[in-house]
Formats: sequence, C-alpha cells, structure tokens
Amino acid sequence: MFSTSCHYGLQAMIFIALHATENENVGLSRIAEEQDIPKHFLSKILQMLVKNKLLVSMKGPTGGFNLNRPASQISLIEVIDAIDGLDVFNKCGIGFKKCSDKHPCPIHHDYKKVRNRIQKLFETKTLQELAEDVESGDNIISLGKSKK
Repeated sequence: MFSTSCHYGLQAMIFIALHATENENVGLSRIAEEQDIPKHFLSKILQMLVKNKLLVSMKGPTGGFNLNRPASQISLIEVIDAIDGLDVFNKCGIGFKKCSDKHPCPIHHDYKKVRNRIQKLFETKTLQELAEDVESGDNIISLGKSKK
C-alpha cells in the first residue's frame, strides 16, 4: 500500500521516538545500521521529514535527528502524508485509473470501506503509542532502548 520510502520513514520515526531525548539526537548512521536501511536513501527520507516539520536536524558532534514535537502529538498519517501523500487512500484497490463512486470497479465499495478504516487507524495512532508497544515487548519488532 505504501512505498518503500514510506515504510523506512515510519520505521525511522519510531526509532527516533524511542531513542532520542531532549538532550540527545539520533544519528543517521545509527538509524541506518540498526534498521538495516541504506544510509543514502534514509538521508533523503529524513530530509523530507525535516522539510515537513516532523523532525529537526542538528549538525556537529552532537548532531542527528530528533522529533520536532512530542511523539504523542505526531500521528502516523502525518509521516505518510510527508512521504507518499494521501492519494493512496483514494486509489482503486485493483488499479483501475477511472474507478470512482459513480463508476466503481468490482471491489470498489468493499475496498473503500477497508481503505477508510486503514486511514482512520493511521490518523489516530501516534508515534508514542507505537514506541510504548515496542518498549513493552507487545510486538515482534526490536527497537528497544537496550541498544545504545
């Protein structure tokens, strides 16, 4: 449903939410290495997130990336919008260009319901909620603060 860039952006944002503090930024190399994301590719994604004011970037020995506002105030839909845009929530489920409410494809009405529920999920889930799930061990990903 989302581009590779968007997947990497979401993963990086969760990683930053877990590891950055008020006094400590997270470096590009650390994110790329620990998330197994090509560094050059990740750099472009993170700059998009900076441009969209979701991240701040600092240069120098204590440089790196940090959230621009608290993780509890950043919804996943904001990250998706910054990288892929929101058109994905309007596209046909099987790829027809002219699919619409007036001229639906065979799965249009069923897919629209599912797509709207997915959009609502991303609108309501915050980085904070995902970070808390990771820290509590309630999911399969391992991004916890044990790695410094």
